[in-house]
Amino acid sequence: MPWVILLVSAVLEAVWATALGASDGLSEPVASVVFFVAVVLSMIGLSRAAKHIPIGVAYAVWTGTGAALTVTWAMATGTEAASPLKVLFLAGIIGCIAGLKLSEPSPTGNGPAPRSPEVRPDNTAAPKQTP
Repeated sequence: MPWVILLVSAVLEAVWATALGASDGLSEPVASVVFFVAVVLSMIGLSRAAKHIPIGVAYAVWTGTGAALTVTWAMATGTEAASPLKVLFLAGIIGCIAGLKLSEPSPTGNGPAPRSPEVRPDNTAAPKQTP
């Protein structure tokens, strides 16, 4: 669930960045309201996700996804010119974001997450050990 929250928060980052551009220096009321609402919700989402995802990874995924979505939206709407190099570099950002997710360490910091000592691979309970 933290990753879903982080991705929704990154989408909201793209929303507030786009609204900021459309607000004409925060002088357009509707775009300004969208900006302020989206930035608050985006920050709340980032902070909630960062309780479960290391902040360095969470922040990199949040900013990278938000930036990639912002540029993609700008190219799709025609406010920014598209080019093969931009598309290539956007794919690189997305690849790096996926790499960060895939390389997320286990709770111990390396290797796969450890099995619970009470559960065996055959799903039978291990005998209790007395101290």
